Amino acid sequence: MALGFAEATEQPHFEKTSFRVKNKIFVTLDETNKLACAKLSNADQSVFCLIDETMMWPVPNKWGKQGWTMIALGKIKKELLKDVLTHAYCSVAPKTLAALYTNNNTE
Repeated sequence: MALGFAEATEQPHFEKTSFRVKNKIFVTLDETNKLACAKLSNADQSVFCLIDETMMWPVPNKWGKQGWTMIALGKIKKELLKDVLTHAYCSVAPKTLAALYTNNNTE
């Protein structure tokens, strides 16, 4: 799903897989633990984490305060995950690429 965004690439990131745009990570995948970690704005993080804190929660350190948000992949529905990934992608993508997925232009 993460590779479906314009110019998204997949690269190793320590023991995880990262998905990037213009070399900026917007989400990592920990397949072993069935977790993802997405880069969200603080506002988006607050809203998404309100849905279910057992499904999404801020990383419990300084990274969480920067918007990095854990996602339990076994609990999240596909459409909500797509929405989270879109917000994560747009938070790090150049404005011209982010514009492809904002203002009702989502795929």
